[in-house]
Amino acid sequence: MGEEKRTETPQTQEEQDIQEWENPDDRRRLTEDVILDMLDHKQYKELKEELENNMYPVDLADILEEFDQKHLVMVFRLLAKEEAAETFTYMNSDMRELLINALTDSELEEVMEEMYLDDTVDVLEEMPANVVDRLLLATDEETRAQINQLLQYPEDSAGSVMNVDYIALRKEMTVAESILKIRQVGINKETIYTCYVTEKRKLIGQVDVKELLTTSESKTIEEIMDTNLLYAHTTDDQEDVANIINKYGLIALPIVDHEFCMVGIVTVDDAMAVLQEETTEDISIMAGVNPSEETYFGTTILEHVKSRLPWLLFLMLSATITQMIMNSYESALAVMPQIAGFIPMLTGTGGNCGSQSSTLVIRGLAVGEIEFADLFKVIWKEVRIAVCISVVLAVVNGLRILVMGQGDALVALTIGVTMACTVIIAKVVGCTLPLVAKRVGLDPAIMATPLISTLVDISTISVYFAIVSYVFHL
Repeated sequence: MGEEKRTETPQTQEEQDIQEWENPDDRRRLTEDVILDMLDHKQYKELKEELENNMYPVDLADILEEFDQKHLVMVFRLLAKEEAAETFTYMNSDMRELLINALTDSELEEVMEEMYLDDTVDVLEEMPANVVDRLLLATDEETRAQINQLLQYPEDSAGSVMNVDYIALRKEMTVAESILKIRQVGINKETIYTCYVTEKRKLIGQVDVKELLTTSESKTIEEIMDTNLLYAHTTDDQEDVANIINKYGLIALPIVDHEFCMVGIVTVDDAMAVLQEETTEDISIMAGVNPSEETYFGTTILEHVKSRLPWLLFLMLSATITQMIMNSYESALAVMPQIAGFIPMLTGTGGNCGSQSSTLVIRGLAVGEIEFADLFKVIWKEVRIAVCISVVLAVVNGLRILVMGQGDALVALTIGVTMACTVIIAKVVGCTLPLVAKRVGLDPAIMATPLISTLVDISTISVYFAIVSYVFHL
């Protein structure tokens, strides 16, 4: 007997959505529209479960950026305390301020209790004074004292980004006692993978949880601790600390004060945030824009204008020097007006060559590959590179001039010599200025594309007219 043929009725969109939610192996990612729809239909219990099981706090913070205050608060109140605190740390300053103004004192206190101290300090630094006062009131006296201490460290120092929540062990403790302590207090610490051994608050060693779990419980911490320590001081630059963590692949780096007493740790996630912040700042400066902590769309038109205008004004006015040089050669331009047509090509090539060198040197400085002591070594290498590049560019450009009929062999030779001089000067300037800036305590990124291009333009015009005047006796 043949199998009866069944006909399947097409599913509605609502039925498809339900099926996707119910299938644990093919779950749909929560989106802004889905969350809003569930809120409108008062599916609070279902939404709470989905937020807990299917959303990372960082993703939820991105979605909530598009919500108004009403829906933002509704979703936030559905989150468990731990998830709410973590989501709060990923929000931008505007969202945080909206929430702080909307939440009750008890709700705010719960969030503050679950946040790590370094995250709390980051939030406070971005908030207006009246909001800071309310946040501080939501913390206990001990936490408030710790926050005030962290806020006193210099901006961009290791102390300003460190976390005071770490596990400290004594050298006479046994492995069994140490594991018991980790179980008791580890839930409130930033990391438990590396524990630090202190004696009268002074850092004397460290031990990994892996070693604790694989070592005899009767051994003492002194027997297994590592005394070959990497550490940083509270006043060290945060970027240097982040680079140490990155270089040695650390989970956390202990921070000590001037008396070598341990006061906190900088964790790998904080180091990543620092490196991202420093990279963003360098890119902004290299583009001639004052750095800003706000996002592109979160920055107003007026703030964009303020951040870009100063550099543009400076570079525009500095171009006056180029104009003055050209004015001094008016007679040469009157006799041979065609030489003016080569100026954009020469200055453009010089600027590009200088930018290449400066970018590579700035990158080398950022990762610790190049130091000021390498100045002459770098210059010698760039000069050799420049000679090779200039020969190729000069030959190709000379052939182009002859083929296109833009001049005779003497003109081609003159432009070729100028090109070679321009490339060498640009390479030397491009590699030298960032190193000098680093030496005198400035950000090497300042000596990037806009400024170097201006300096190279001045040099190129001067060399060009000097060579043209000599060759053609102008």
